[in-house]
Amino acid sequence: MKALLLTIDQLAAILQISVKSIRRAYRKGEIPVERICRFVRFDLERVKEAMQGNGHGQSPFSTQKQGPRSATGGASRRRAQRTRPRLGKTGASIARTPRRKK
Repeated sequence: MKALLLTIDQLAAILQISVKSIRRAYRKGEIPVERICRFVRFDLERVKEAMQGNGHGQSPFSTQKQGPRSATGGASRRRAQRTRPRLGKTGASIARTPRRKK
């Protein structure tokens, strides 16, 4: 019997989970994926088998908390804040304006 290959949208509708969750799972290697050129397709039976256990007794789509989510090594991903506010014109805009004569 020929296997039925599903798109991401079709698989998301069948499993009733988001497309983002499916993308995350196949990129991590938690569910099997068939690559046809640049397209990804899923065999429903193989995906269900992977979800049943994955060798760890836990589905890749479980709703359990996995702990705090933060940047690797505790490093912050925020940009550094400016040390002082910008004051008026700066840089090239100063050079373009003519000077006042006294």
